[in-house]
Amino acid sequence: MGKDHSDKKIKKEKKEKKEKRAEENGVVKVKKEKKEKKSKTVDSDVKVTKALEAELERAASPEVSLVRLDDDGDVSMQDNKPALGSLVPFANPLADDPKEIKKILRTVRKSAKTKTLRRGVKEVVKALRKSEAATPSAANMADPPAVCIIAADISPMDVISHIPVLCEDHLIPYIYIRSRAELGEASATKRPTSVVMIARERVSKKVKDIKDSDVKEFQDAYGDLVKLVIKASRTVRK
Repeated sequence: MGKDHSDKKIKKEKKEKKEKRAEENGVVKVKKEKKEKKSKTVDSDVKVTKALEAELERAASPEVSLVRLDDDGDVSMQDNKPALGSLVPFANPLADDPKEIKKILRTVRKSAKTKTLRRGVKEVVKALRKSEAATPSAANMADPPAVCIIAADISPMDVISHIPVLCEDHLIPYIYIRSRAELGEASATKRPTSVVMIARERVSKKVKDIKDSDVKEFQDAYGDLVKLVIKASRTVRK
């Protein structure tokens, strides 16, 4: 009886020591795992929170784009390259027909040749603001003093968004084309161009070495362009 009691006591002590040892080892291990797991969870939550805050801040505040101007006072296209085929949403009227585009660009070339062309945002805006605000009449609409050609693939769009408003205030018809590169090439410059203004007559009479035949060709092309732009402007929804 006493022996059995002694054996049970010994077994119990051994069992308790074993459980205590296992418990001690287990507790240390569990605490370490929990600590590591907790640390990883906190880091992950911080990253997600920061990413979410950055996204919300970007969505809440308007995107600001720095615009660099080139030598002509036009927006530099080296740092502002919209995606291929991306056009400003207000490009209306837009010349889509290849024949119309060809006619527009041909008139731009003739205008550059006869020195009746202003190119770039700075020069065009300056000319628009200096022009007299004409009263709406059939004569003024049929024979405007100038026509504006605007490239629709411009980014940021704020660079040209005010130009149509100025044109309407001064009764200057305007039309968009898809490519700023084509507009720049036609206006006798190697750089892409945002906008050009084709004047009916030269501002300065001091310009020499212009052939009368070139002037006549330009006048005919200008008349055809006016008809094209006025016809296209009738489709614009006010």
